[in-house]
Amino acid sequence: MDIFASVFLSSSLLVFSFVSSDAVDSITQSQSQSLSDSENTTLVSKNGRFALGFFSPGNSNNRYLGIWYNNIPVKTVVWVANRVDPIPDSSGLFMVNSIGSLVLLSSNKAVHWSANSTKQARNPIVQLLDSGNLVLREENEDNYLWQSFDYPSDTWLPGMKLGWDLRTGLERRLTGWKTLDDPSPGEMSWGIELHNYPELVMMKGSQKYFRSGPWKGDSFGGIYESQGTPLYNFSFVSNKYEVHFTYELINNSVIIRAVLNQSMYMGYVWVGEKEGWSMFFNWPKDKCDVYNLCGAYGNCIISESPICQCLEGFKPVSLATGDAEERSRGCIRSTQLSCQDKDKIRFVKFAGLKMPATTYSWLNVSMNLEECRVKCLNNCSCTAYANSDIKDGGSGCAIWFNDLTDIRQLEVEAYRQDLYIRMSASEQEVKNKQKTKVVVIVVVAIAIVFGVLMIPYCIWKRSNFRDPIRHGIKDWATRTHIIEGIVQGLLYLHQYSRLQIIHRDLKASNILLDKDMNPKISDFGLARIFCGNGSQATNRIVGTYGYMSPEYAMEGLFSVKSDVFSFGVLLLEILSGKKNTGFYESDSINLIGYAWNLWKSNRSLELMDPILGDTPPTNVLLSYINIALLCVQESAADRPTMPDVVSMFNKEIALLPLPKRPAFSFVRGMENLGSSNRMPEICSVNDMTVSILKAR
Repeated sequence: MDIFASVFLSSSLLVFSFVSSDAVDSITQSQSQSLSDSENTTLVSKNGRFALGFFSPGNSNNRYLGIWYNNIPVKTVVWVANRVDPIPDSSGLFMVNSIGSLVLLSSNKAVHWSANSTKQARNPIVQLLDSGNLVLREENEDNYLWQSFDYPSDTWLPGMKLGWDLRTGLERRLTGWKTLDDPSPGEMSWGIELHNYPELVMMKGSQKYFRSGPWKGDSFGGIYESQGTPLYNFSFVSNKYEVHFTYELINNSVIIRAVLNQSMYMGYVWVGEKEGWSMFFNWPKDKCDVYNLCGAYGNCIISESPICQCLEGFKPVSLATGDAEERSRGCIRSTQLSCQDKDKIRFVKFAGLKMPATTYSWLNVSMNLEECRVKCLNNCSCTAYANSDIKDGGSGCAIWFNDLTDIRQLEVEAYRQDLYIRMSASEQEVKNKQKTKVVVIVVVAIAIVFGVLMIPYCIWKRSNFRDPIRHGIKDWATRTHIIEGIVQGLLYLHQYSRLQIIHRDLKASNILLDKDMNPKISDFGLARIFCGNGSQATNRIVGTYGYMSPEYAMEGLFSVKSDVFSFGVLLLEILSGKKNTGFYESDSINLIGYAWNLWKSNRSLELMDPILGDTPPTNVLLSYINIALLCVQESAADRPTMPDVVSMFNKEIALLPLPKRPAFSFVRGMENLGSSNRMPEICSVNDMTVSILKAR
């Protein structure tokens, strides 16, 4: 049962479990009511879903007024009032003052927070709603004079708007906590960037960090989530009065939230069976989500190496300037445009792209695609156009000016759009003339490469990587570059490939490095196409000792978690500069066991290769070791998936789960494989396996 199904069975059991018979959801001015920290009083929403009161985050002793879920056993804060001005003791008092405003006072009557409404109330009442919204209103009236949903913290709840009220200039934007102990605003924020074609933008300080892509009629185009039972419906409003984005639950018994921390934006759903939050999406997802990573007219393709590729008809700036270090500056046109003669202009269709940044764009929702083309053709500054709404065959017109930036290839069909880029007609003619020649040349070249050069090249490269790990790669940046490349390769095989593939023989000698130290996973001779979410069995166990997962080595069971185990071993080898097999200490343990003993005794940094020069901060090193140990855990169910691994590399060490005892911690564990009826028939003990390509 997947996460999306299980929440429907478990969440509804929790909704009313924490409701107190004497709980109140509001306080009034007329009765001189208040919330007192010293008396530990709280407001509880009518149906018991949320509570308002005082709390201390993490290891801090400071006191804050906040809202949290009342109907789950894990205290999860969703809103904080006095984020920048904590109270140092338990003297906090929350009340409606004499002029009808909400105020938070301390023992010396100092104001630590206030919520001044635009209109003074005659008979004010402050109420906590079951949506998690704290509101100030007139008694017996429904209009809100003030609401907490207009001033979000780090959490986006169902019904809460992100965006702008253009009449008042109010912006509703998420800001992540500075640390787990400090809810004051950090440098990460998430909201709608206002221009002709609005989109969601994540900021890191004053710099753009991630961009969603514009609204395409049913969702924002550049962001997508795990597929499964839908939990909510999106809504986007853009008119002269407001621009906002919101969502509503399909089933109100489900508990769901979206949170911004200091590295990413994540969606969580409460799984009652496990009594915990389960993450079902995160943005950014991978390196290609970093804002404008590949520069103008660069297309970020996560499965390619290098990941930055020029769009067809463009060439790298480095080729024009002769500077190989300028790849990140993007691309320029192979043939320059002439603005005078429209007959020399063509629009080339590029399919499956995240739409370029819309900072310099124009929108008309009533135009069709042909009208949009003519509009772009007649404006010399127009560089591209597209339908703004892809529903029902497409409608609306979006036009881009200036260079096209922050483009990536999208893997999920439902989120793709077609973009029409202004090109020179002569470029298209040259391409057509060369097409036949290119096909012939490519066929001949492939035959030569695979028939004569590929096998010795692979052998040399594998040896290079096995030895570029223990002796040659002395800088941390290069090793992390290799690790990231391996992660992205496995992520593609497991999740984004048209056919899900299990490699089954991932090891150091099967990783090829090019001249720029970009890794490529090789030798798919043992790979299997995989179907379903569970495990598959085989009587023919093949692979390499030291990298094989326990369930595969002893029972012949393999899954995506088998490759995850192999990756964990490989990660330990890259970090330490040592091989798992053939590594022995005084107590006869291998590298996995050695790493585990160091972890248990809080000496994990001793694992790191001593030749490393530019070592990062301690918490980064510990995070990598933690992730490696999570990947080599005994039980396949405990190991993360590759999407989980990607998100883990973006998390603080404190947010990572603690690993359990790894498999094959001791060498003798490999000597006791007789407990299974399936014995390995063929097993590679060499550092290298080569699959020879043979024509069919």
